[in-house]
Amino acid sequence: MTPDLVAHRVPTRLGALSVRVGGEGIPTVFWHGMFIDSTTWQPVLELLDAPRRVILVDGPGHGLSAPLPRVSSIEESAAVALEVLDALGIAEPVDWVGNAWGGHVGLRLAADHPERVRSLVAVGAPTEPVTPAARRKLRLLLAIGTVIGLTGPARSAVLGTQLTDAGRRDPAVMAVVSAALDRPSRRSMLRAVRSFILGRTELTSALPSISCPTLLVVTDDRDDWTPADAGAAVAALPDGRVELVSGARTLVPLERPAELAALIASFWSGLAGSRVNPLRRRSASR
Repeated sequence: MTPDLVAHRVPTRLGALSVRVGGEGIPTVFWHGMFIDSTTWQPVLELLDAPRRVILVDGPGHGLSAPLPRVSSIEESAAVALEVLDALGIAEPVDWVGNAWGGHVGLRLAADHPERVRSLVAVGAPTEPVTPAARRKLRLLLAIGTVIGLTGPARSAVLGTQLTDAGRRDPAVMAVVSAALDRPSRRSMLRAVRSFILGRTELTSALPSISCPTLLVVTDDRDDWTPADAGAAVAALPDGRVELVSGARTLVPLERPAELAALIASFWSGLAGSRVNPLRRRSASR
């Protein structure tokens, strides 16, 4: 699925966002994770063959979007997502695919505005706040980044949270990630870290309110979002399932695009054209 994409500049409360739209069919939003941008979805899009109207979003302060003007929140990101859909004239429910931050935005949007989300795929998106240990590391990263930006040790720390050792040795993966890291301004990225990582509130309590079919994708190389954690989260969803992808950390769309595309395609095929579908809940420890 590689439709011709048309670039849009969508004004929102968090600055103008770069949004690329193309194709025909069910509107499907792809929202990336922190530090990177919508280019990380390209390997997955090339492997999906279902006809779709693709909406690729560069989140606030990332990619080609305007710098983040102030400290914000996941909740406000979800409000911005609605502004994007409204600006594009998309009133029907969308299929949402989000990686990390994008998964958090999708979970919040589906909980608060169930009429706008037909289905949800959240890839590597923990539902609990950042752990105290990770918070300490992030505060150190912020201190370093304030002085020198995301270079040297700060950049290495970011890459370590995003990619496995194998991913960091892959020139193709590193080319995409490095280019994405270089696009935002230093101030914008530091505000984004404060907003969408350090300031992330828990989403576990929102899970029972998410009525749409939901797929949680978890990896085997993260301490903060394990298969057991995802299994507990999916048990709280009215209509959820969980799948494990091995050999990836946070950036599953880049490290394991074929596996992720296959999971997404299978999940979509089970929707059978309906907004609410009784997908069988499955344990993460399969």
